[in-house]
Amino acid sequence: MSECSSIELPGLTARLDRLCHQHGGVNLPPDKPHAFVYFITIENHSDRTVTLLGRKWIVQHCDGTRMVLEGDRIVGETPVLAPGERFSYNSYHVTAIDGVANGCFHGMDDLGRKIHVQLAPFPMHIPRSME
Repeated sequence: MSECSSIELPGLTARLDRLCHQHGGVNLPPDKPHAFVYFITIENHSDRTVTLLGRKWIVQHCDGTRMVLEGDRIVGETPVLAPGERFSYNSYHVTAIDGVANGCFHGMDDLGRKIHVQLAPFPMHIPRSME
């Protein structure tokens, strides 16, 4: 195994709980008037304690452009999940066009192994009445 590789830890899951759309408002830039607020839960049903250290998101827009967002921590936190524990959070993406987002969360298990968990892709479609 190379030093940069990680394993997908069986029993560690990530899911989209809810996706909400907001149009316009003073907090949204005029060139990206649509906000998609997503609610995510990461659950640890493995036999290892894991520490989540960061995330990477890829948003594929319908015009062919991609946005890659990655960084340390998850909404400012480094969750430590013992077996049976979960971490839920929400965040958002602003856009002017439809897209599909997928994500990956990475960290370490209690044996020092690099681990990750994938979040299934989910569409962000602007309601047609608002285009």
